[in-house]
Amino acid sequence: MSTADFPTDPALPPEEQESPAPACVMSFNASEPSGASGLAGDIATIAAMGAHALPVVTAILLRDTAEVFDQHVLDSDTVVEQARSILEDVTITAWKVGFLGSAEGVSAVAEVLSDYPDVPLVAYLPAISWLDEEQQQSYLDAFRELVLPQTHVLVGNHKTLTDFLLPDWDADRPASPRELAVAAGQHGAEHVLVTGITLPNQFIDNVLANAQGPITGEKFERFEVNFIGAGDTLSAAIAALLSVGAEVHSAVAEALSFLDQSLDAGFRPGMGNVLPDRFFWALPPEDEDGAEAALIDPLEPLVADEPPGRPPRRMH
Repeated sequence: MSTADFPTDPALPPEEQESPAPACVMSFNASEPSGASGLAGDIATIAAMGAHALPVVTAILLRDTAEVFDQHVLDSDTVVEQARSILEDVTITAWKVGFLGSAEGVSAVAEVLSDYPDVPLVAYLPAISWLDEEQQQSYLDAFRELVLPQTHVLVGNHKTLTDFLLPDWDADRPASPRELAVAAGQHGAEHVLVTGITLPNQFIDNVLANAQGPITGEKFERFEVNFIGAGDTLSAAIAALLSVGAEVHSAVAEALSFLDQSLDAGFRPGMGNVLPDRFFWALPPEDEDGAEAALIDPLEPLVADEPPGRPPRRMH
């Protein structure tokens, strides 16, 4: 049974009818305490895009804003039980897959995904450098065999995707997005969004492609700071947009624009890297002098000795 089984009652007056629920996106990802990536990043992004996240924990990462120290993987049965419990209650319209913890986790999640073949899947492949070489290889082999055949859009950094899809690449030039898409297509993935392609003059390119060639993309000016959470933000935004029926090319274009603005408004909460601000659109508007005016609740009385608010978060 799902929320779709409880339609609004036309006999009730409008003020007594429930508002329709937002589109629901299930995310399989790790939990980590910085809030930069993993489930926290997915939840913030999906909410900012106007959808509702259904988060399923696959692993717990121990990290700060600079690096990952260790991980604890959840038992596969626990991961599956989390997902199936809510899937019996709520109708979803998109999946987001992030880090699944282990090869066993990949297999368990892939089995759940296979029961809903019509729900679009956005799969993000992070650089899993915190795993040892054997763990990395088994994880990637399982991901290639079990998740890629069900993937609508595969998202990843250019180098990460090249190492994953074309491990024997030895040409003098970088692999093109189309070549990566052809390799992904051989395993069943329909589209590949390649990020972080280095361009001259301090720009990077982000290109959506399929086996026929590039479809859409957007160039970003390179930031002078290092970010964490960009890949999870981008892939979760695409999933949220697909959940409301957007075409893949328009979903990717809008998600890239959202990511660019999130990075432009990024903030550094600790001593490590900068985090995307997924709620950049909720920041106070700038006044005529370029400073951000404080938002004042008209229903809240002014207090003369109130301490000043924190400085603006924008980083230009």
